[in-house]
Amino acid sequence: MASTTASAVDAPTRAETVRAKGRLYRGDLGMWSWVAHRITGVLTFFFLFVHVLDTALVRVSPNAYDTVIETYKHPVMILFELGLLAAVLFHAFNGIRVMLVDFWSEGTKYQKPMFWSVIVLWLVLMVPAAISMLTRAVTEIFGG
Repeated sequence: MASTTASAVDAPTRAETVRAKGRLYRGDLGMWSWVAHRITGVLTFFFLFVHVLDTALVRVSPNAYDTVIETYKHPVMILFELGLLAAVLFHAFNGIRVMLVDFWSEGTKYQKPMFWSVIVLWLVLMVPAAISMLTRAVTEIFGG
């Protein structure tokens, strides 16, 4: 009868299995991509939730709605808009990458290059958007 457990000869020695003292698992690109995808998804969800609530104010009290919209016109809110744009863009591009990894037979083979493509594409779109939005914020704060 065959045994399903490894014999002592096949087992790795203790020195092979112990990591260097003081080192923690820091993850790889796949883990950090997963974490960033979840965080940006939650942030986008909360934005949509707040957006539905503030839009619903128009039926309850048009004056309250106008007050909320005036709050959104403050130049500091441009920073929040920039953060929202960053989260939505990353979540969208990384979601496409996740779908390719899941449904394309070669997806796992090209997971890391696709992740770096997501980062490059995100930067190509975010840098000009950030410059434009921050220029607008500075102009509104200090005058043009």
